[in-house]
Amino acid sequence: MIFKQLDDERLVGLLRDGQMAAFEEIYRRYWYKLYCIAYHQTGIREDAEELVQEVFLKLWSRRSEVLIRHLGMYLTIAVKNQVYDYIKSQISYRKYQEYLIFQEIHQNHNTDEIINFTDLTEAVEKVLNQLPEKSAEVFKRSRFENQSVREIAKGLNLSEKAVEYHITKSLRFLKDNLKEYHSDN
Repeated sequence: MIFKQLDDERLVGLLRDGQMAAFEEIYRRYWYKLYCIAYHQTGIREDAEELVQEVFLKLWSRRSEVLIRHLGMYLTIAVKNQVYDYIKSQISYRKYQEYLIFQEIHQNHNTDEIINFTDLTEAVEKVLNQLPEKSAEVFKRSRFENQSVREIAKGLNLSEKAVEYHITKSLRFLKDNLKEYHSDN
């Protein structure tokens, strides 16, 4: 049977019957479209690929129990839901990290240290505001959003060397302008 010539409705029927070749044809037809949706939302190639793979794994594992009338719409909604869950988990993870940091600060530091940390945070913000806009943006993405040099370069349409230059320049500027907060221990 030539699966490329079958319409989506027939492929779904064969998929329900456990036909691996039907699944493979669905994968070939829709993988790139779903990948583009996921990548547009996440901006990270590897994460987008994993989200699409998860959609297809679920499709295969639930093939006999799910009623699919419009395959393209079903898969599009499935990948959007997968992206939504991913983003929600990323937000929850970041909030959890912030909570742990906050707890650590309150449990292990006295009031003077907390005030000093607050002062330092404000001083860092002031110094960052003195940097050229591009350098500040690169630095924030690198240090506060934990983006890789490659991700920053792609997101800001810069070369990786330019990103490294901005990070080095920012670190040097911060070091020079925050000397009073530097300790030797």
